[in-house]
Amino acid sequence: MISKGRTGNTKFVKQMNREGILHQLRQEPRLSRAELAAKTRLSRPCVSALVEEMIEEGLIQEVGTGESKGGRKPILLEYNVQAYAVVGAVFEGSELEMAVADMKGELIAQVHTRLKQPVDGESALEALEATLGRLLETSGIDRDRVIGIGVGLPGITRRLRGTVSYAPSTGWMDLPVGKEIEERLNLPVVLDNDVNMMTQGEYFGGAGSGVSSLVYMYVGTGIGAGIIIDKQLYRGSNEASGEIGYMRIGDSPGRRKEEFGVFEKNFSVAGIYRKAESLGLQVDPGASILEQLIKLEEEGSPLAGTLLNEVYHGWASGIANTVSVLDPEMLILSGEMVHLNEAGLIRIRELLSDWVPVVPEIRLAALHERAGLFGAVHSVLETHSSSIMAYKS
Repeated sequence: MISKGRTGNTKFVKQMNREGILHQLRQEPRLSRAELAAKTRLSRPCVSALVEEMIEEGLIQEVGTGESKGGRKPILLEYNVQAYAVVGAVFEGSELEMAVADMKGELIAQVHTRLKQPVDGESALEALEATLGRLLETSGIDRDRVIGIGVGLPGITRRLRGTVSYAPSTGWMDLPVGKEIEERLNLPVVLDNDVNMMTQGEYFGGAGSGVSSLVYMYVGTGIGAGIIIDKQLYRGSNEASGEIGYMRIGDSPGRRKEEFGVFEKNFSVAGIYRKAESLGLQVDPGASILEQLIKLEEEGSPLAGTLLNEVYHGWASGIANTVSVLDPEMLILSGEMVHLNEAGLIRIRELLSDWVPVVPEIRLAALHERAGLFGAVHSVLETHSSSIMAYKS
């Protein structure tokens, strides 16, 4: 927002003034031109000129009249959330979820791609490019309306640098993945850890709404956590916070740096499948391992019951180590953990009660695979929307 007396580069001043108007309409829908002038501290002729320009571009639309204060009824303006779109994408193991959303962050269309195995960096990028094309065709949204894409990736990501410094599942090690994606898709990219994306999705629109601090724990191909402290996502000095898969929980043979962490090697989905198969249990790798073990135990399998208890003990150990340090208001369980039944939740709560001084409120994730997509979309809106749209002139 630039006041009337401010000087500077004409294009920059215009861009900032446009951004100020758009910001006000995003915060408070249905304002008149006079109200926008008062809130932005811009002159009425300036506001009128910029508003007319943005109406022609489709950014703003007139939506009726307001109450008169002595003269003609003012025409009310509204930010057009359909003017542009944002895309969110999240990689998890052999899966790629992608969605397109409007400028309020509401999902318009969603597609799913199963990645060819084994997954490597090149095949992941090819899948991203092909899935974006399919998504836009499905949704009917023109590519030039997309202002950016948020991409959630497994491993340690450097969000500001746009690099992935450590991702064993894709082979990305200290690579400028953000730049590569931007060149492939010709779109601005916001890169982040996949669990961080999921955490923000649940925080802004799921089970974590309304709390100031939480830990989001995800069990899938790997194990990770997202951390919200005082309503802010905590990333750590090297943007590696929440990499709890490297905790020393479970069998701990020697490992090389490029391999998965001890905790996730033992108690990720893949780790639990290996344990089940070593016990001779008949399990389907295409279905939830937790649901299968619960069913086998209910049918009288003592081996399944023993393995379930080991899994609950392992997961509770990771939770205890995390919450005893952070003392969050809430713990959200996600990924494979959403399949916990009441008996499993009670068992985990019992273990935590024995191990830590204060047990936070525990909830199962509400958004499931949509959590990462909501988080990815939100990251683009937060980073790019105002500045990009303000330059559309």
